Amino acid sequence: MVQHSSLESGGSVARQGRLTFQAPTAPTSPTDETGQFDLFGVEGAPPAAMYVPPVDEGEALRLVVMLHGAGGSADSGLGLLRREADRHRLLLLAPKSSGRTWDVIRGGYGTDVRNLDRLLAEVAIEFPLRGCTIGGFSDGASYALSLGLANGDVFDSVIAFSPGFQAALLENGRPRIFVSHGTHDSVLPIDRCSRRLVPALERVGYDVTFHEFEGQHTVPAAVRKKAMAWLREVE
Repeated sequence: MVQHSSLESGGSVARQGRLTFQAPTAPTSPTDETGQFDLFGVEGAPPAAMYVPPVDEGEALRLVVMLHGAGGSADSGLGLLRREADRHRLLLLAPKSSGRTWDVIRGGYGTDVRNLDRLLAEVAIEFPLRGCTIGGFSDGASYALSLGLANGDVFDSVIAFSPGFQAALLENGRPRIFVSHGTHDSVLPIDRCSRRLVPALERVGYDVTFHEFEGQHTVPAAVRKKAMAWLREVE
């Protein structure tokens, strides 16, 4: 069964960026609901956006958590891969940060970790999962890397579109990582961000695919397609 009691009480696990989520072997309350809808996590947290593609009965989907950039919304997180969800059989979950950006960037892990833990539990109750990925854009990419490294026993893969850094306090597992970055990014310049971050991850043993593209602080359609091709290899 899903466990999240320690995060509910605001324990030290959340402050380390750790999730207590453990996917059950099968959903306990399966649903045939499809389309886009809101999903609620811990009390008082903003609703997450969720998209469920049309599915065959009992079909297991890959859950992809997508995190928005600073000042973004749940819908903007969902929109990062919304056009890819049906084709690639992706169950998309896009939380909204409790502040303008994610908790660790504002001072420390806690609120957003607890909320994500509860959201994952809610998803796993209703849908069979074949794997879990975490990803995001800009601040969301930095947060995805941070949580992905700390929770590689939950997420087998990380998609980081134009990240600035990673802030994992501990590491668990070895998720595969996809990083993209525009060579003319003026918001998070590639030289001081991904061109430093990727080699550092590789030095400690992570399998990283790095794609540079001619462009600014954005996620072009061609980059999304490359990320999806990469994700297919994870499976």
